[in-house]
Amino acid sequence: MGERKVLNKYIPSDFDPKLVPRSKKPKDDLVSVRMMLPFTLQCSTCSSFMYRGRKFNSKKENVKGSEGKYLGIQRFRFYIKCTACSRPLTFLTDPENTDYEMESGGTRTFEVHKDRNKMKDDLEEQELKSEKEDPMKALENRVLASQKEMQDLDDLDEIKAMNMRHLRMMAVARGGGANATAQILNAHHKVEEKDPLELDEGEEELIKSIKFGAKAVDKTAPGGVKISRLTDKEEQKMEKNRQKGLALMEEQQLELAAKVKKNAENQAGGGAKLNPLIKIKRKRKVKESTSLVGTTASAKKQKEEQTTFVSKPKEDALGLLAGYGTDSDSD
Repeated sequence: MGERKVLNKYIPSDFDPKLVPRSKKPKDDLVSVRMMLPFTLQCSTCSSFMYRGRKFNSKKENVKGSEGKYLGIQRFRFYIKCTACSRPLTFLTDPENTDYEMESGGTRTFEVHKDRNKMKDDLEEQELKSEKEDPMKALENRVLASQKEMQDLDDLDEIKAMNMRHLRMMAVARGGGANATAQILNAHHKVEEKDPLELDEGEEELIKSIKFGAKAVDKTAPGGVKISRLTDKEEQKMEKNRQKGLALMEEQQLELAAKVKKNAENQAGGGAKLNPLIKIKRKRKVKESTSLVGTTASAKKQKEEQTTFVSKPKEDALGLLAGYGTDSDSD
């Protein structure tokens, strides 16, 4: 038995595809298309129904004229025949509404979902139009939306609480006891742990107690002075004063370093090592009076006489002994 599915065909060596005649078809010839009905319709002649999804061998052609294209998209026309009376039925594509449009030979049945969507779109357009015309209506809609959101959040919290209750009951039923319940609660607290940046009640009360404003004396306040917040000008003035203080401190440090360096150079030159911070106090000179001058002159004369007497002794032995005796007596 020969193979039904021929994969390899015999092509003679002298075959020339250019010699094969081409079949000529009219330019506007219909194209056969196997398709399914996109909607349910009723024949106008025999009143029979053909339901959505039924398969047909239809003919397709391009729509011509002014309605042939929508925004550059080509529209098509499909031809089918009624299954009961063989009447031709035609319908078109509708790219504007992403749908199909019944043209001739029958009527399209009512579709609830399509009308529901259309009614919903019409209501939304009317609401937007009314909100633009009436600001109070827009405010009411926003309030209703916020109330609905709050109600949804409350419902969600209630569902969470119910789930937690069920978990505890299941843990007790399985024999976990109090430990299982504690583990579930700990896991719940870990999930809903507080934000570390969130303020507690004490911090919020402290912030509320602070009264920002101009500084003024308040007898009731602790310390008799209100806490006030600095303005921009006051902050700039404080910054300028701080900069001036830093500059003055740097100048004093430079002067002190220069003095220390100068003293070190003087000491290296041969001077005594003195502490630069210690000053030597010298005695003041006292003026001598005329009486003191006379007494000092007489004292100097007596001293010279004694020195001459001692410096010129006699040359003999007695004189030497006498001189020795005088020295001893003076001692």
